[in-house]
Amino acid sequence: MKNFLIYISKIVLLTVFIAVVLDGVYTAVFMKAKRRGKIENVYNSKSEKYDVVILGSSRANNHFVAQMFQDKGLKTFNYGMSAAHLFEASLLLKLMVERKWEIKNVIVEADLNLAIEHRSEPISAKFLPYIHNSTIIKNQFEDQENFNEIYYLPFYRYIKYDSKIGFREVAFTMIDKKTNALDNFGFYPLQKHKNGNMKNDIVNLNPLPHNKYYEEIKNICKENNINFIAVMTPMCENVKGMNYFDKVKKAYPEIHNYENVVIEDKYFSSCGHMNDAGARMFTARILKDFFNK
Repeated sequence: MKNFLIYISKIVLLTVFIAVVLDGVYTAVFMKAKRRGKIENVYNSKSEKYDVVILGSSRANNHFVAQMFQDKGLKTFNYGMSAAHLFEASLLLKLMVERKWEIKNVIVEADLNLAIEHRSEPISAKFLPYIHNSTIIKNQFEDQENFNEIYYLPFYRYIKYDSKIGFREVAFTMIDKKTNALDNFGFYPLQKHKNGNMKNDIVNLNPLPHNKYYEEIKNICKENNINFIAVMTPMCENVKGMNYFDKVKKAYPEIHNYENVVIEDKYFSSCGHMNDAGARMFTARILKDFFNK
């Protein structure tokens, strides 16, 4: 029995040792990443200067043509991320401020995401390689489900989120394999799809009366003298429950409503996402209204 217990103890210690080593190796790789995605790009950056930083979900990523801002002489980057929630947008801005980025304007896409206060698991996972090296990231996750396992169990986060930060991602990061996430100053153009879903039902969607992470973004901008611009972006014609945007305006009167600036289906890839032509129409209107010099 004694020998058996010793054997089991050795197996456990060896497993823990391997987990700690792998955790350290994976983390070291991510600490040098810059070209794989927007989160790594911000975390491993030095001080930057931007006239405009854009934050939000795919409805930011696909809707704000950063090149059009650049053409106006405004140094701009679109840090919108497909599937992201305001949890991730807030955290990204906190990291920018911590790195002493000088930002004049922050544009936040705040519409459908105001109904959600939890994190987006596939996107938030990309912050986790840095959780032991960043108090800001640790604090953001501290009240989240399974924080203790993620923070205290070595290598657990890499196993749980293997598809996002596992072996494949580590391998691509090691060979510095570039993605298209940083192309076009962060803007990802969509095409018109013949089979795109041009119907949507948001009847049962309601904005939270006090979205924690939206308020965080607003307060960070105020504390750092950043001009805060919150906008609702367009949806296609065949949407049930368009009074959702009226509810947002009532709860958050400072948010500018642009949901009906572009409405024709020919300007959409799917009901909630404009194609490149629609995005250019929308961006032109934003530039005219907020940056007309």
